Amino acid sequence: MKTLSETWFAEGYIDFELKKYTLLAYLQQVTQYFNESKLYPQLSDVIFHYNNLQALKENKKFLQEQFPKKLTGVQIEKLQLLYEQIIEDDELMQELEDIINYSADKLKTTISNGTEIYEFVEEKLNIFPVGLVPLDTNEGYFFLSEGSHRTTMVYQYRLSFFEKHDEKYRAIRTEYVNDWERNIVNTYENIKAELLRNNRDMPNPAVYSIETELSFPVSETLLPVAKRSLVRYISKAA
Repeated sequence: MKTLSETWFAEGYIDFELKKYTLLAYLQQVTQYFNESKLYPQLSDVIFHYNNLQALKENKKFLQEQFPKKLTGVQIEKLQLLYEQIIEDDELMQELEDIINYSADKLKTTISNGTEIYEFVEEKLNIFPVGLVPLDTNEGYFFLSEGSHRTTMVYQYRLSFFEKHDEKYRAIRTEYVNDWERNIVNTYENIKAELLRNNRDMPNPAVYSIETELSFPVSETLLPVAKRSLVRYISKAA
């Protein structure tokens, strides 16, 4: 998929019709992925560009605070330099403002469409603990099962805290472990017991099952939504 650069709206010839075509071609690709229920990384990318434009509209330091990991110092400086050059030209600035306002509206609509899919997938997830839940739920495993497939995908997870704008957030890191075929022998409890035997470094892990009756693309949709849903589930339980 062809993506937009961080400064696509101000690169090259600043012309409303040209930038409009560039944006619509990009969003058409994103919509095609959404129509296939594939959310990531497209949804994150669209949100990034929307916040980028909003930051520019509000005349902040662009993305320096919101996306410190996404943009390098050189890219931030480039954004600021572009703004300084354009703001001196009233006609050019008006053209850029038209581009930004139009693009922000289109991006917002696409985000809304992606969010609807996200919420639909999230509503179809059923999360529950496997066995007793230990006091420390910051690391453990989760089982992911979808549709009519009898395969259980097992992931190890670890939660961590980070602060941003004086607020605390929880992040989750996951690592794929293996697949198990669900049957009379391979119950969730038996899979958990096997994991304990194979990993003595984690003698009392938290283990959760995440199930859905529908089929979604795993890497592009189901896994990202499941991870975020599990973080909220554990946070509420805590």
